[in-house]
Parts: sequence; C-alpha cells; structure tokens
Amino acid sequence: MKGTSLIVSIVLFVAIAVLYVLHFTGSAKGGSSSDNNNAAINRNGLKIAYVKADSVILNYKLAEFLHDDFTKKQEAYAGEYATRRKSFEKDAAAFQEKVQRGGFLSEQRAVQERDRLVGMEQEILKMDQELSAKLGEMQNTNSQQVLDSLLSALKQFNAGKKYDYILNGSSVLVGGEGDNITSEVLKQMNSKYTANTPK
Repeated sequence: MKGTSLIVSIVLFVAIAVLYVLHFTGSAKGGSSSDNNNAAINRNGLKIAYVKADSVILNYKLAEFLHDDFTKKQEAYAGEYATRRKSFEKDAAAFQEKVQRGGFLSEQRAVQERDRLVGMEQEILKMDQELSAKLGEMQNTNSQQVLDSLLSALKQFNAGKKYDYILNGSSVLVGGEGDNITSEVLKQMNSKYTANTPK
C-alpha cells in the first residue's frame, strides 16, 4: 500500500512539473483567446506529441530501483520501530504488574522506573518522527531524480524531433496514437540507465 502511494506521488509530481515546465517554457503562438490559439495551431501546423508520464514511472528501470530501495528502507525502519515499541510495551507491562503486587522496595524506586519508561516512550516517538521524516525526504529526492531524468530525456529526444509541445498524456483526453512518444522516450531512458549502471 505504501509502495503504491510512492508511485502515485511520483506520477503526480512528474505530471505537475511537466505541465509547469511546458506552460512556462513553451513558445506562445497566436493570440490570447482560445479561438485565436486554435486558429494558430491550425494555421501554423504545430508539432505536438505526448508522453504518458505514469507509464514511464511504472516502467522506468531507475524508478523501479528507487522504489525497491525505498521499500527496503521503509520495511527496515518499520521493523526497527516495531522492535523498540515491543520492548517498551513489555517493560511497561512488567512495571504495571510490579506496582500492583508491591514489588518495589521503595516509592522512589518505582518513580525512577516510571521516569525511565516515560523517557523510553519519548525516544520511540522521536525515532518514529525522525524515520518518517527520512522516508519523506527520500521520497521527495526519488521523485525529483525521476523527474529530472524524464525532463532531460525529453530535451534530448526533442533535439532531433523538434516538437513545439510535448504534453503529459494524463492531460490528453483525445489524441492520436501516432502522437504518443511514450515508448520511444522510455526506451531511450532505460537504455541510458542500463548503460550507466555498473554490472
């Protein structure tokens, strides 16, 4: 479930970033009204293509590697937290039992043990927050790395193709399959990743 949320987060992040980049770096042709823009597209014969960013994310080898690495760290963190929590709960139960049967030699000794358990619980809560922050930072770094790879691949791809616009396929409601360059871009990205990955 958490792995799926990572993929969804990356897809949404890439989709927004691609739209943002295209919006602010695309060359504006035609007038400001929507009719003028449509007329400009028809008159000037703009070359438009689209990429299904979610498909790239799901099939890009770097994204798969980052997802697997993230999942392993997430499981390791969850295991570490569960172990510490279980140990605390065991000590807390033993403390409660000892208090109920009057097992402490003095009230001061009971207070010391209670304070130790409170400190232990605070450490566990702090650890949980730190691990969650690390995972969130890692997720953001992974998303940015995949986005950078996609944008770099699109620039390189478009150097020879000279498209006026390359859109995110999730925003395209109707489009010709001939304008879908997802498989070409993905092939290029995976080839580059494989070539740069040590055997």
